[in-house]
Amino acid sequence: MTQRSTIALTHSEQKAYIATARTLTLCTNGPHGYPHAVAMWFVVDDDGTVWMTTYGKAQKAVNVRRDPRVALHIESGHTYDALKGLLIRGDAEVVTDAEAVYQILRRVHEKMSGAFPDAAGVEDVMRWQARKRVALKIKPRRISSWDHSKLAGGY
Repeated sequence: MTQRSTIALTHSEQKAYIATARTLTLCTNGPHGYPHAVAMWFVVDDDGTVWMTTYGKAQKAVNVRRDPRVALHIESGHTYDALKGLLIRGDAEVVTDAEAVYQILRRVHEKMSGAFPDAAGVEDVMRWQARKRVALKIKPRRISSWDHSKLAGGY
């Protein structure tokens, strides 16, 4: 067994790790060939599809329309022996349907705040926001993972 296979997260560990992560780094391919990396809030479907929203004119949305190949990076840990993470390579799709965008906005808000607020008008505000936004739907193609706590002696 290689060291790489020793530290890899199992499928269930990957699922649990991404479900509890709050922020990931979305990397798209910029117009001049350089990576464009931005921090994003997101949600994940049971099948592993990753969703997030952004403004329709944002650089990341423009990049995805031109080249759907993306990478998503999530990492935690402050010392080498505690590093854990996922690198997801996948294909992104820009979803423009306002109802779909609203549903993703709502799910992200619920994840980040713990619940959808009961305050009057919140749904109306989110529906208004959804008109200017798009959803990014990422289907994973390849996942690399690591958990250095699985190393004997931590190194």
